[in-house]
Amino acid sequence: MKTTTAKILDGKALAAKIHQEISAITTQTQGKIGRLPGLAVLMVGDNPASAAYVRNKERACTKVGIASFGQHFPTETTQGELEQVIAALNQDERVDGILVQLPLPSHLDAVALLNKIDPDKDADGLHPVNLGRLVRGEAGLRSCTPAGVMRLLQEYEISLPGKEVVVVGRSILVGKPMALMLLEADATVTIAHSRSLDLGKITKNADIIIAAVGRPGLITGEIVKPGSIVVDVGMNRVTDSSGKSRLVGDVDWESTASVAEYITPVPGGVGPMTVAMLLQNTVTSYLNKANC
Repeated sequence: MKTTTAKILDGKALAAKIHQEISAITTQTQGKIGRLPGLAVLMVGDNPASAAYVRNKERACTKVGIASFGQHFPTETTQGELEQVIAALNQDERVDGILVQLPLPSHLDAVALLNKIDPDKDADGLHPVNLGRLVRGEAGLRSCTPAGVMRLLQEYEISLPGKEVVVVGRSILVGKPMALMLLEADATVTIAHSRSLDLGKITKNADIIIAAVGRPGLITGEIVKPGSIVVDVGMNRVTDSSGKSRLVGDVDWESTASVAEYITPVPGGVGPMTVAMLLQNTVTSYLNKANC
């Protein structure tokens, strides 16, 4: 077994620090504004993973002083019913952030629902208006996972201007907004994806690799430049021969951690940062509304 030499980018510890910062803000501003920030997470159906994610988000809200207005709907809930709920939440002065938990049952149009959310209450930062603001470099709520990656790099004082960064993945959730945020920080960005012909040729020159494709072990030490930074956004549940399941990322830990200078663990890396940025977006909306 190879020796782990890479330093850990500890998202769990940083998320706890951000939680403390948010808690201090909510404590200080509650008296001035007259209420706590509010987040509404909408979940449809009985997906066990989604239910766990929602519980984690609600617990995090309680911890930092954010009021939770979450609602859980049966699988057969219609598109129209959910649109009515979102419209009511858009008008609810107690609610600063709205999130539709994905995935949704197949009969529902997730994009159409996301587009119904008031962009200034878009806690996930995925509304086209907020993505447009990102493209233009304007202030707005940012997509949580890539914003969490940026905050993690900042915390460890990893310089971005001029660096060669490869983003592996092109989803609207992570890959595309990630690339835009890196460009905004003056990095030189390449986007690779499932149809890239020679992934290793692309990644071997990268100072920073951000893997976000959902393929266990795709990034190995053989295709990583020594001394680079590797950020693993992947979250994949795999089952071993004994039937025991565990979470792994898109990065092969053993081979990569012996080559990279910094690496994020899975779990405990980017995942906690995504929730922290969700809370941050909610509080940002709350403060903007109160002109604080």
